[in-house]
Amino acid sequence: MTRLEFHFDFGSPNAYLSHLVIPAIEARIGARFEYVPVLLGGVFRATSNRSPMESMAGIKNKPDYERLEMNRFLVRHGITQYKRNPFFPVNTLAIMRGAVAARGLGVFEKYVDEVYRYMWSEGRNMGDPEVIAASLEESGLPAKAILEAAVSAPVKAELIANTERSVERGTFGSPTFFVDDDIYFGKDRLRDVEEAFLARR
Repeated sequence: MTRLEFHFDFGSPNAYLSHLVIPAIEARIGARFEYVPVLLGGVFRATSNRSPMESMAGIKNKPDYERLEMNRFLVRHGITQYKRNPFFPVNTLAIMRGAVAARGLGVFEKYVDEVYRYMWSEGRNMGDPEVIAASLEESGLPAKAILEAAVSAPVKAELIANTERSVERGTFGSPTFFVDDDIYFGKDRLRDVEEAFLARR
């Protein structure tokens, strides 16, 4: 069976937009994406990459074009629940460990939905431990259990391992997708991901 993977970090707005589009793709193709939490900072360090904000600094016209493409994507997919986070860039270490912990506690999907919403729809500072705890509690998630598990050695090790394996397979940023072992980078490659999956049926 063809495997679909979405390697993500909550700190990437493009990963969030991909997350919003993925359900429609899953409905069309009759398959689910496996969400793989990775730490984008670790990916950048391992690959000597930089964030788009850093890499585009001082380049005339390119940031404006990127904003234009972002708006086109939002319109194309009817996305209205997105706004730039005023605290960006946010340290996502705690919430990415939280994602690993949430999977172990059986609340992964709700956790991902809610953290993404707080981060990129409501613009909360999801790098602040108090904000994280209050937000999880507000969502009805087991905040105490998630946050305690998030600082455990096994959860820390799993996030590191996810990140290292992802880099070994070719990842250099987020969002990254895999169709089996074929890599695709960026939200604009989702159409290619869908076509590649269907071609393997």
